[in-house]
Amino acid sequence: MTVFRRTAESLSSLAEQRLSEVLDEHMRMAAGVKVSASERRAWDRSLPIVARDLIDAGLGGVEMLIEYQLPLTSKRADVVLAGVDRRTGDDAYVVVELKQWSHADVWEDDPRKVLVQNMPGRPKLHPSLQARGYSDYLLDFVRVLDGRADSVHAVAYLHNAARGDVSDLYDAVQDDRTRLFTQTTRGAFLDYLRDRFAPESGAHAADRLLGSGYRPSKQLLKVAAKEIREREQFTLLDDQRLAYEMVLHAVDRARKEDFKSVVVITGGPGSGKSVIALSLLGELSRKGYGVLHATGSKSFTQTMRKYVAKGSPRTKELFKYFNSFMTATRNDLDVLICDEAHRIREFSHNRFTPATKRSGLPQVDELIDAARVPVFLLDEHQVVRPGEMGTLEEIRWHAEAKNLTVHHVSLDEQFRSGGSRKYEQWVLRLLGLEDGGPLPWTGDDHFEVAQADSPFDLEAALRAKLDDGCSARMTAGYCWRWSDPTPDHTLVADVVIGEWARPWNVKGDRSVGDAPPSELWATREGGFGQVGCVYTAQGFEYDWNGVVLGPDLVYRDGRMVTDRSQSKDPALRPRSVTDARADELIRNTYKVLLTRGMVGTMIYSVDEETQRFLRTLLP
Repeated sequence: MTVFRRTAESLSSLAEQRLSEVLDEHMRMAAGVKVSASERRAWDRSLPIVARDLIDAGLGGVEMLIEYQLPLTSKRADVVLAGVDRRTGDDAYVVVELKQWSHADVWEDDPRKVLVQNMPGRPKLHPSLQARGYSDYLLDFVRVLDGRADSVHAVAYLHNAARGDVSDLYDAVQDDRTRLFTQTTRGAFLDYLRDRFAPESGAHAADRLLGSGYRPSKQLLKVAAKEIREREQFTLLDDQRLAYEMVLHAVDRARKEDFKSVVVITGGPGSGKSVIALSLLGELSRKGYGVLHATGSKSFTQTMRKYVAKGSPRTKELFKYFNSFMTATRNDLDVLICDEAHRIREFSHNRFTPATKRSGLPQVDELIDAARVPVFLLDEHQVVRPGEMGTLEEIRWHAEAKNLTVHHVSLDEQFRSGGSRKYEQWVLRLLGLEDGGPLPWTGDDHFEVAQADSPFDLEAALRAKLDDGCSARMTAGYCWRWSDPTPDHTLVADVVIGEWARPWNVKGDRSVGDAPPSELWATREGGFGQVGCVYTAQGFEYDWNGVVLGPDLVYRDGRMVTDRSQSKDPALRPRSVTDARADELIRNTYKVLLTRGMVGTMIYSVDEETQRFLRTLLP
């Protein structure tokens, strides 16, 4: 892992030579991160203080890991201190969250969120909870820390604040692994550091932390059952935690004050939307609230029912579809959690729906009306079918038409794609979903991208990963026909590229031979032998991701262009789908397919010119 590391002594000397300039260059060159002027000022004002505190405590040899990126996310901790445990001689670490606040108060008597003086806007997550979230996350994901809960502690350091100006914040510090210090309690901070670390060098501890392997992000479906029925299994970070707490606050207010509101949580692929959804479902269920989880995806809902509610018919009933609420009683639920809300359609009914079951309302209105606190979790770049209209703007318009308050939280973490925001931006630029044009891939410590020379090479490389114990799947654009199984109960190898031919995943909800039903293709053993499409891959993740770019997306004249005539997707056939809309949907489809991997992605294009172009981007 590339990280800026210095001992307290060497960083203190560096501070006199414009620390922020050196650190800025490191972040740009090693991490590919563009740093704002406010971040540079924060470094100059905060980091030398921590270094001086360590030196004054007699701990100049403790290593300071600056802007430490948490594994499999793009989130960075301000400082991780690495040293030797004074008592045991083992490695010891302290996550330090630095704030320059001089005055902060608890928000509406909720000790988990704070309002900061001279910083208007929404409340901020309590810095001690932020630091503790980082420390818990390290314990969850870094192999060298397995089973060593006492090796990582957390500190929030408000070095510009007097204790009396932030006294309310101490209420949220609830365990012996988390502490809060201020300018006026600096002496106590020095005593804490002396009690935590021995004066020896922390180089070996830093080496072991930075050199450790890490487990891929907890597979959502493997632990969700315990999440729902027993206790929270996921560590929620920063804006994830803020979104979670925002919903709980809205639910509490709805009950106490008879106040209905709407919460919209937006974020890219793997930013933790479904983790938040399941955490809320578990917590609200345990508290006795009337709560349901709903999606517009059969694959996602069926997988939730099978894995999350395995063995519990009662729990399965927590998972519904968006069109389940056409005749629901208004505000009958306390909370409706609408996951994958970009799948919201214009109307729930179709031509076969009896008139007595039609509400006559847009689907988004049905969902808003169903609960005192409807919660929508969505990614606008994952709208892949005509008629899907789940966007922040659309939901806000319908909510405000009902005179409802809308709370919006944007998640900026990236958990899928190895936590590589750099890769997500590369995909968006490649597909023309962000301005600027395609860029060469220059590498990332947290994610691998490669080009396959043939579909045979793509499959062989992914199978090798599968044999090594990783999860892997192949997907492709919907550019080949999709046949029903043959009379002898075998799948037809519809995806044909030269001499290579493989079947699509199963169409229906029954296995065909060793191939699992469509909704379990991404998660059940046996799914690797087929090629997945966007409708079965969307909402899921696997370690290694193989993507075939079909002839509906090719490189011509300096950019990627779409050709809807090459698509076999029935959703794009109606004349009511304009060429501009089809172009958007095809690009969004590949955005979904290219961002399913947690560790790496391999890409192959059936078009020779596109293959040559990709070769210029991918080493």
